[in-house]
Amino acid sequence: MKELGNTTRDIARELARRYSTMTHDELDVLESILVPMKFAKGEMILKEGDICENIYFIDHGLIRQFYFKNGKEVTEHLGEDHSIFMCIESLFKEEPSYLQVEALEPTVVYAMPKRDLEVVALHNVNIQMMYRKILEESLIISQIHADLVRFESAQSRYEKMCKLNPKVILRAPLVYIANYLQMTPETLSRVRSAAVHK
Repeated sequence: MKELGNTTRDIARELARRYSTMTHDELDVLESILVPMKFAKGEMILKEGDICENIYFIDHGLIRQFYFKNGKEVTEHLGEDHSIFMCIESLFKEEPSYLQVEALEPTVVYAMPKRDLEVVALHNVNIQMMYRKILEESLIISQIHADLVRFESAQSRYEKMCKLNPKVILRAPLVYIANYLQMTPETLSRVRSAAVHK
């Protein structure tokens, strides 16, 4: 059976292992709210104007979160296997998102509907802990990216990303990596060749 990929139980276990220990009953509860979703390469997971109702865990694949500014795309996040993504403002305000999420590879995600998660978190302290840690992690990732583009040189931005997200660097199209690091593809090419010749 394993060739088919992970089951909802495997994902519940992975989330528990990563964020909070859980009893058998809590794993059952968490598993019961997980919704598997498949996306083809290039398919939109979330479009501008959609309300983000879920926290997503990527089983396998690659996603890009982006928005439009002055008619240009700005990549805000690149996520890969075993990572979480959400449009946090839309999720909590329950308002349409200006962010969009696209699958850059065939991608399988497990959605945790926020409403279901909040209901089960009321009665399961470890699920509550997992929920809090996921939100903390998401805020930290946003802060790291903000600091990266605000304070670091182009070279340093690229080198830090290589350390933090080596698989994303290998898998994501260079145009999106450059965009995420707020540099032109030409600058990224120069920075990459400088890093190779160090």
